[in-house]
Formats: sequence, structure tokens, C-alpha cells
Amino acid sequence: MKKIEAIIKPFKLDDVKIALNDIGIQGMTISEVKGYGRQRGHKEIFRGAEYVVDFIPKIRVEVIVIPEMVDLVMEKIRDSANTGQVGDGKIFVSPIEQVVRIRTGEKGRDAL
Repeated sequence: MKKIEAIIKPFKLDDVKIALNDIGIQGMTISEVKGYGRQRGHKEIFRGAEYVVDFIPKIRVEVIVIPEMVDLVMEKIRDSANTGQVGDGKIFVSPIEQVVRIRTGEKGRDAL
């Protein structure tokens, strides 16, 4: 199994969720995160004072899939999260050694 972790812009979450649901992804974990990459943050003005926002709000989407689904899931995330602007995010793929459903004790693919 593989873990796909995508860091995306918050307003693209619904598009990503719909795209993944359309290909049969039934579960995902969503976290609100902050960070920066090449865009390095930006300056904002609040009540006349300028300050630097170093960490940009993002959403982390995590899904666990069988290896045969990795390319399709990555494509759907990329297509649905893409705005063409700096800061669209990243997709990471990691191996998962084992999955166990706590309620039933099912393991591996059955636990997904």
C-alpha cells in the first residue's frame, strides 16, 4: 500500500475531494497546516502596519491506496488542485507496511 500526501491551497479542497470520490476513494484525512515553499510568504498590511506572513495556510490531504491506484490518484489531485499559480502545492508518495482496521481487526487491503 502507498500513502499519498498532498499539500494544496485551502480553496481547492472541495475540488480535490470530488475528484477523489469520483474514482472511488472512500476515505481521506484532512489537516490544516501552514508552511512555505518557493513563494516564501508575503507582506500584508494590518491597521497601517506592514508585517511579513512567513507561513501560508495550506491543507494536507492524506489517502492510503493500493499501488495500482497511485498514478490515477496523483493525476486527479494534480488536475483538481492546479491553479497554475505559485504555491499550488506538492504531492508525496510513501510506502505503508501495514494497515489494521481497529474495529474489526481486518488487515491490508481489507482494512482500506
